[in-house]
Amino acid sequence: MNIEQSIALRYLISKRRITFVTAISFISIIGVMVGVAALVVVLSVFNGFNGLVTSILVGFDPHLRIEGKELRERDSYESLTKELQTLPMVQGYAPFVMGKALVVSRSVNRVINVKGMDEATIDAVSGLRGTMVLGELSFRGAKGNGMVIGLTLADRLGVVSGDTVSVVSPAGSEPALLQRGQPLIRRFVITGIYESNNKEYDALYSFVSLTAGQELFELNGKIHGLEVRLSDLDETNDVASELTERYGASFRILTWYDLHRELYSVMEIERWMAYVILCLIIGVASFNLLGSLTISVIEKTRDIGILKAMGANRGLVQRIFMYQGLLVGILGSIGGLVLGIVIVILQKEFHLVPLDPTVYIIPAIPVEIRVMDIVLVPLTAIGLSSLAALYPSRRAGSLIPVEAIRWE
Repeated sequence: MNIEQSIALRYLISKRRITFVTAISFISIIGVMVGVAALVVVLSVFNGFNGLVTSILVGFDPHLRIEGKELRERDSYESLTKELQTLPMVQGYAPFVMGKALVVSRSVNRVINVKGMDEATIDAVSGLRGTMVLGELSFRGAKGNGMVIGLTLADRLGVVSGDTVSVVSPAGSEPALLQRGQPLIRRFVITGIYESNNKEYDALYSFVSLTAGQELFELNGKIHGLEVRLSDLDETNDVASELTERYGASFRILTWYDLHRELYSVMEIERWMAYVILCLIIGVASFNLLGSLTISVIEKTRDIGILKAMGANRGLVQRIFMYQGLLVGILGSIGGLVLGIVIVILQKEFHLVPLDPTVYIIPAIPVEIRVMDIVLVPLTAIGLSSLAALYPSRRAGSLIPVEAIRWE
């Protein structure tokens, strides 16, 4: 420990008596500690909800979706599928078709998304089978016309497994509107009902066989694209970049993040706004530090004059008070990190803030600590504390030795 650090520590923590300046310094440390702890806890909650949403969406959706820029025959994806087979991180892929249609049951009708998939390959790209609550994941039905729908949609339509619904395709809407033909209507048997813990999916998405979907939307055997699942979610962007570089001219490569960009953008904005707002707590503590150091400079004017008279230069004096501000930031950050991490661990293990399981899909508020937060939050606190010490340190460095000693 050099002389600047030694004097700074002595000024911050007096061994003989607790002065008004020392009390304000301790209040500043506590303020920084509370701000850091609050930031760690709140960011962990945001991370927890983000991870929960991702697990729900990715458990249901593919990691990558490859769409043709125009409708293509399945054979036209042959070169792309061969490329996917060579990538070790690709767990599986499957063709799909998708579009909106009107589903009718008795006197109730709803506009939904109908997705056609191959029953033999659906498990390779989707976790749909694991969400089944009634019936089974099967598209066979009586005539290959089986349909799987969400629990919310089943409730709104008033149907259960084994019931029949009618689906009106937009493909036949134009002739019907011009009174030149009948709308394209297909009847499907509800073979299974799923619950994905995502109200939007449960209310708006249904699944049929790939052949039935092609017939419903009159695609003449064409498909909209391929869905791909990887063994590691973190490899998604790398695989997407590699495929875009080679096939970007013919295909559109979308990651799981791209499929829900609006949702994640809102969540990211909320997270950063919470970060900025909670930084104000540390900012208030920094203003306390600014005041305590300014008073300390006034109180230690004689000491500063003596140090300068003994040969201390301006930079040494400035560093004394800068170190003092830095110590407040470091001590507050360490205390806040420990407090915040303890609270997060207790919430994770003992559910300090529980949720009603009959209303929510989780028993307690989810939390997740990320290394980046553990690094960013203390750096912010230390940076604001150092910034608060800048003015008092410059004021101390500008004192004239003769004047300081004369009036003290």
